[in-house]
This record gives sequence, structure tokens and C-alpha cells, in this order.
Amino acid sequence: MERVFSGAQPTGNLHLGNYLGAIRNWVTLQKDFECIFCVVDLHAITVWQEPNELRSNIRELAASMIASGIDPEKHVLFNQSQVSAHAELAWIFNCVARIGWLNRMTQFKEKAGKNRENASLGLYAYPSLMAADILAYKATHVPVGEDQKQHLELTRDIAIKFNNDFGVEFFPQPDPLILGPATRVMSLRDGSKKMSKSDASDMSRINMTDDADTLAKKIRKAKTDPEPLPSEAAGLEGRPEAKNLITIYAALTDANVADVLAEHGGTQFSGFKQALTDVVVEKLAPITEEMARLKADNTYIDAILAKGAERANAIAQPILKEVKEIVGFLNS
Repeated sequence: MERVFSGAQPTGNLHLGNYLGAIRNWVTLQKDFECIFCVVDLHAITVWQEPNELRSNIRELAASMIASGIDPEKHVLFNQSQVSAHAELAWIFNCVARIGWLNRMTQFKEKAGKNRENASLGLYAYPSLMAADILAYKATHVPVGEDQKQHLELTRDIAIKFNNDFGVEFFPQPDPLILGPATRVMSLRDGSKKMSKSDASDMSRINMTDDADTLAKKIRKAKTDPEPLPSEAAGLEGRPEAKNLITIYAALTDANVADVLAEHGGTQFSGFKQALTDVVVEKLAPITEEMARLKADNTYIDAILAKGAERANAIAQPILKEVKEIVGFLNS
């Protein structure tokens, strides 16, 4: 079976965009691939993290994955820092990758912004660690969004250069997994902005920790316009809030926008919001309840991550051992 590597940063305050954009898609991959799911805490510290908060966020992300349907018995779920092969291979790849390649990475420029001189070296070298995450398991496929395509291309370049430098056919060139059109979830208060945990208003987002009453309140108070819903997608042009609510409904019901509009076109927002509330509560409330149950038992989550790390090590360490021999290191 082909192997998938998927990772997510434990940044806290998980919201609907995280679920629809990544975690839900990972659940479906479990049927067709051997999956390795990683809480990438080494990536998280490329920007400052308060230690106790980081530990809590690692557990929260793991809990959200399990509650959403990730099976840690059939597949591997662990946090990155428990498997040293990631950091060791990243250093080797730092010596394979070229500075010119990293200079072209647009995500560093976006995250560092005008304060680039004060950004961490880890943030700059992030793509080498991402390559190590994937290639430490010789993963054949990686689910990627638009913002990670460039980093996966760099991973393929590193694999090719390593193989060429040492005259081996050792690392595969992992392929991107494009899982249909990306669901881009926008703010409930401003349809032109992405839903974000950093937004000052909690009413702007649907948190994966919101209970049913809070979910209903946020949908009810979501910004809309005075016009009824159109019957065709073209009618959503220039109506970002309407488009956002329709997109959320379509994503949660596994429908396309055209079908949703065919059903609800001409409806006033008061009626559609009730239908959307019903769907959101039906789909998310069981996940948030299970997340709360899991988060209350740190020992259970920690044990799952530790067991997953053992299984991940069993895959990665033999690969790393071969890499060291190829490079020329002395190993007992």
C-alpha cells in the first residue's frame, strides 16, 4: 500500500477551516493508504510558543484528529519531536538544499514580513524539515494545499539531488495528493477574509471546541446581505458572505454549490441560516463533544502519541541508518 505523510502544526484554537481544509480529508485517506499523521511541534517553534500552551495545543490537535475519525490503531499518529529522525535528516537536507532554493520560498517572505532580519533561522529552514518529515518515511504521497505546493516541489528537488550526489536511487519523489477543490472557509464577520484563530472576534469563526448552542448563535449572527439567495452560482459574485455560508453548507453536506443553490435559491437568509445551523450542529457537535472527552484525559492522549512515536521510529530509524551509511557517517 502506498504511504501518505500528513502533518499539522499545534497552533491552538482549531476552527472549521482547519477541519474542512485538512483533517476531514485525512480521514478519507485511511481507506486507500498507509497513513502517517504527525503533530508537527518542531515546526511550531519556528515562532515563539509558550511551553505549557504548546503542550496543551499538541494534545488538543491529537484529540481533534481522533475525534474527527483518525484511527491511531490502524494508522500512525504521533508528535514530531518524539522521533529524532526528523531533526537528524533535516540537518542532512540542510546540507543538500541550496540557499537559492530557500530564497525562492514565498511562505518565509510572507511569514517573516518586513521584520525578516529578526525571523528565526528555523522559519527560514522550515522547508528542509518538511522534506525530512516526508522522506524519513519514504512517503509516496502528500496531501497539500496551495500554500504548501512549493515546499513539496522543494522536497522532490532535495530527493533528486541527494540521489544524484551519492549515485543512489534511495529517496522517492513524493507526489501531491490534490483532494478535489479546496474548501476555503471565510470569516463569519467579513466574507473577504479567511477564517482565522487570530481574529479578535470569536464570533468570526466556528471553533472545534464550540458547543451546540454556541454554534447556533454564531451562524444566526453571521454577517449576510439583504437579498435572498440566488438560484445559480453566478449570483454569488460580489456577495462574499453569502458565498461563504453556501460554501460551508456544501462542504459539510458533501454537495456542490450548484445543488445547494438549486435547493435553497430564493430563500431568505433567516431560513437558510436555520438549515445551515442544523447541518453544522449535526456534523460538528459529536466531534466537539468527543474532543472535550479526550482532552480531559491527558494520560490517554499521551499514551497514543507515545505508541505512535514507537511505530514511527520503527519505520524511520532503518531509513535514517541507510542515509547515514550513504553519506559516509560512522555508525556502530
